[in-house]
Parts: sequence; structure tokens; C-alpha cells
Amino acid sequence: MSWWSVLALCAAAYGLKAAGVLLAGRVSDGTQTRASLELVVVPVLAALVVVQTLDGGRAIAIDARLPALLVGAFLIWRRAPLLLVAVAAGATAALLRLAGA
Repeated sequence: MSWWSVLALCAAAYGLKAAGVLLAGRVSDGTQTRASLELVVVPVLAALVVVQTLDGGRAIAIDARLPALLVGAFLIWRRAPLLLVAVAAGATAALLRLAGA
């Protein structure tokens, strides 16, 4: 990938962020709009996490990331503090990689 393409992608990302800020003021602050956005946010973030966890290029990768994700999901379900979730998930992945998994 060339530096020009990296710079173009950076410009596009900042352009999208700026458009979001500018267009957010034009959207009415109705409860239906807010409820619709709240319904969409969680599944989109969950899909991103799953894709990043299982992405192995052209095949599904089951490595130390998956148990770390499961530990994090369990701790979030048990309503643990976010710092504990991050440390426990990171430690799980680190220990499994250290063990050769």
C-alpha cells in the first residue's frame, strides 16, 4: 500500500467524522430516532468484535483471541468493572499465547 493511499484513507475517515458531526445537528432529536440508533449500535459493534476475533485471512482463526473474548463477555455479563474485564481478557490471551495455543 502506498503512502498516497494511506493519506487518502485518512482524509476519507476524517471527512466521514466531520460529516457526522455536521449532519448530527440536522437530525431531529426525537425519541424514535434515538431509539432506532440505539437498536443498531450494539449489533454493529458486536459484529465488528466477532469479525476481528475470528478473522484469519481466508479462513476462520480459532486462537487465543476467542477464549479472551469469551472471558470478557462473561465478565461483562456479570457486570464486572471495565478495567477488570480488559485486564482479564488480555491476561487470558497472553497466557494462552505463552502456553503455545
